[in-house]
Amino acid sequence: MSELKQTPLHDLYREYGGKTIDFGGWALPVQFSGIKDEHEAVRSRAGLFDVSHMGEITVKGEGALEYLQRMMTNDLSKLKDGGAQYTAMCYEDGGTVDDLLVYKRKDHDYLLVVNASNIEKDYEWLIHHATEGVELTNRSGEIAQLAIQGPLAEKILQKLTDTDLGSIGFFKFQDEVMINGHEALVSRTGYTGEDGFEIYCASDSAPALWKEILQAGEEERIVPCGLGARDTLRFEANLALYGQELSKTITPIEAGIGFAVKVNKDIPFIGQEVLRKQKEEGAPRKLVGIEMIDRGIPRHGYSVFSGEELIGEVTTGTQSPTLKKNIGLALISKEFAEPGTEVIVEIRNKQLKAVVVKTPFYKRTGK
Repeated sequence: MSELKQTPLHDLYREYGGKTIDFGGWALPVQFSGIKDEHEAVRSRAGLFDVSHMGEITVKGEGALEYLQRMMTNDLSKLKDGGAQYTAMCYEDGGTVDDLLVYKRKDHDYLLVVNASNIEKDYEWLIHHATEGVELTNRSGEIAQLAIQGPLAEKILQKLTDTDLGSIGFFKFQDEVMINGHEALVSRTGYTGEDGFEIYCASDSAPALWKEILQAGEEERIVPCGLGARDTLRFEANLALYGQELSKTITPIEAGIGFAVKVNKDIPFIGQEVLRKQKEEGAPRKLVGIEMIDRGIPRHGYSVFSGEELIGEVTTGTQSPTLKKNIGLALISKEFAEPGTEVIVEIRNKQLKAVVVKTPFYKRTGK
């Protein structure tokens, strides 16, 4: 068995009570104090995540914008300096290579942040389609990423920097921010449904920065958080996870991220015609929220039926820590996707009733 990859913070996990698991070939903490405790902390106060396993790829050169327009489903011509955009990359058949963030530093200079399990695949895909005037560099090994999330995130991080964090709008970022002496790119983005920041810094700065942020947030009762809470938080906010809601066999339209697919932009992108058709005619399958009527928790991969007919499967499901309900996301035939439709989930060989409900399950109020 090959050795698990480690982030620059790996040696600190035990010090903070982290319980480490194998996550896609990475040794990462699933929890510190407990998933529900960490989840609640992010919803009400603040939590700090190590997301250094994510990948960073720079795209530079005179041809960068035109190239990215062909590779990405969203319209990067709308992106201004200091802006971030959520997008997808697709195969010719509309299936998803990955979903990612694109940061525009300035003209001809972009940073792509991709999913950890897809770094090599994405980089190869990008290289394979590279054109003249484009320079691609995989910088994943040099860059660490921390995410401070929750309603008190700005208050805590502001203690460590002279940069006015309040001036960084949603899906905007500032480069060369000094946080307690560490230079970082600070982005008002996240994967929890809460306000907060993602901090990109040099790998060797990450351990000290982790400690300093937790120390700065002691009064606000910030907690270190693991993958378990990250998953329940993103799930409640209906944020897709690659490998579950998105995959090479699931299109962005089916997964409900059609807002990031601009089929009428000037430069055609890979998979455009398939996705245009799905946008105009409706995709054959649709990602929906379900809430259990009978007692049982829907889990990833569980089959969903209407009567005797198999209509799809659960992509993610759990007992929601915020709502205290057994809920799930399911990719099902579009005929059964209307909210209020009763369906059956097969849980441990039992046919249990559920109902299709609107998503997101949770939406924060205020800033």
